[in-house]
Amino acid sequence: MSSEPQPTQAPSPLKEPPKPPGLLRSSGVVGVMTMLSRVLGLVRDMVIARYFGAGTAADAFFVAFKIPNFLRRLFAEGAFSQAFVPVLSSYRQKGDISEVKRLVDAVAGSLGLVLLAVTLVAMLGAPVLTALFAPGFLEDDAKFALASDMLRITFPYLLLISLTAFAGGILNSYDRFAVPAFTPVLLNLAMIVAAIFLTPLMSEPVMALAWGVFIAGALQLFFQLPFLMRLGLMPRPRVDYRHEGVSRILKLMMPALFGVSVSQINLLLDTVLASFLQTGSVSWLYYSDRLSELPLGVFGIAIATVILPSLSRKHAAESKDQFAATLDWAVRAVLLIGVPAAVALALLAEPLIATLFHYGEVTDRDVAMSAQSLRAYSAGLLAFMLIKVLAPGFFARQDTKTPVKIGIIAMVANMAFNLALIVPLAHAGLALATSLSAWLNGYLLWRGLRKDGAWQSQSGWPKFLIQLAVANSALAAVVLWLNAPVADWLTAGGLQRTADMAVIVSAGVAAYFVTLLLCGVRLRQFRQK
Repeated sequence: MSSEPQPTQAPSPLKEPPKPPGLLRSSGVVGVMTMLSRVLGLVRDMVIARYFGAGTAADAFFVAFKIPNFLRRLFAEGAFSQAFVPVLSSYRQKGDISEVKRLVDAVAGSLGLVLLAVTLVAMLGAPVLTALFAPGFLEDDAKFALASDMLRITFPYLLLISLTAFAGGILNSYDRFAVPAFTPVLLNLAMIVAAIFLTPLMSEPVMALAWGVFIAGALQLFFQLPFLMRLGLMPRPRVDYRHEGVSRILKLMMPALFGVSVSQINLLLDTVLASFLQTGSVSWLYYSDRLSELPLGVFGIAIATVILPSLSRKHAAESKDQFAATLDWAVRAVLLIGVPAAVALALLAEPLIATLFHYGEVTDRDVAMSAQSLRAYSAGLLAFMLIKVLAPGFFARQDTKTPVKIGIIAMVANMAFNLALIVPLAHAGLALATSLSAWLNGYLLWRGLRKDGAWQSQSGWPKFLIQLAVANSALAAVVLWLNAPVADWLTAGGLQRTADMAVIVSAGVAAYFVTLLLCGVRLRQFRQK
């Protein structure tokens, strides 16, 4: 069409796409980029801990940041991405580039308008949102007002990061995984710079972090636009809710709003209940959650990001055997990394918290309390990772109703666990309740996929499980042998802690992978196109 010259000028790779890279290679690319982001994220949290500790200002910021961040994970990277990528993959598989371009334009306009309206309403009603998500703050006027003021600054991040997720979904669908995976690095860099350089300029120092979040959202969006232009898919926003693809995405999104991010809803419920507990509880949960998010983001989300477009294409091509084999590969890959990560977090809870956060305003008690919730989160780490790779098995088949039913069951169970555990275990009980509900969620997803025939057990599982058990036993033995008493970690200097932790982690990783090698596990066994 003459009014849309870009599709006709699109580079040839869109018309004749190259053969997708192997899943292991693509997961590796995403994992490396995500590792960089997560490491910088830990540096960011170390900076925040040094400047603000676990007091009133830190609690207020974490709530103001968690609200748009929760909605981002629920909406942008959750329901929207899981609905958008399969539909876009279907258009790419069955249509031509002009149809793909029209879908992109219609989604950009329709999504942007809704997000703009939601952002404006949320900024005007910031105190209402703060009261909804942190009702315990109502008892402290200063903390409540501070959280509300920061929320007005941080909430536009949802608009910016959702559009970023939209751009990233397009790039992922065309197997350009590296750019979307690198983009979160900009958030961490912006917040680190804001904490160090903007804090002295603010009458209320913690406000610097809120402005850092806002600036990061803009940087992340504009960073991806040149890569969309290179693909010939730079959106020209056009509001069109009647477009067939937009209608399909909206239909898939409605139930997915609950089904895709149940773990995030559970974490937010933890924040709501933690706001009623003693000061510091929100921060203790935040610091421990950040550590558990490291392996989840680097490996679980990396694998999930790669397999969703692959599963969507296999479903569109009606390749049921390859679909099932891909899911089986993803589960094995998650177990290979998730089990040792959970073991390490449980055994090294205090040393890790002390090494990363025990500076400035963070006290010995903060370390002990954060370690309690970290161990509770580590009990569910594998379940969190399995959810990330099992849920795409439904979304790739454009089935969002089943995950939402499972999600509702898991949320109800989480609230029951919360009420049962919050009195005896306080904030750690909230973390343990999240882990227990995650296991229920993961089990029900797996059972549903197996019942539908979408997941079929491939050969070699008994041998693989024995190899995992032996390797993780070796890892645990080495860590326990090298680890020092908690008191030594608390009194040591930062450089000494870092050096000791590097030795323990290196030795544990070496023991694990050498044992796997001796047991017969080889990298080539995980290579799959």
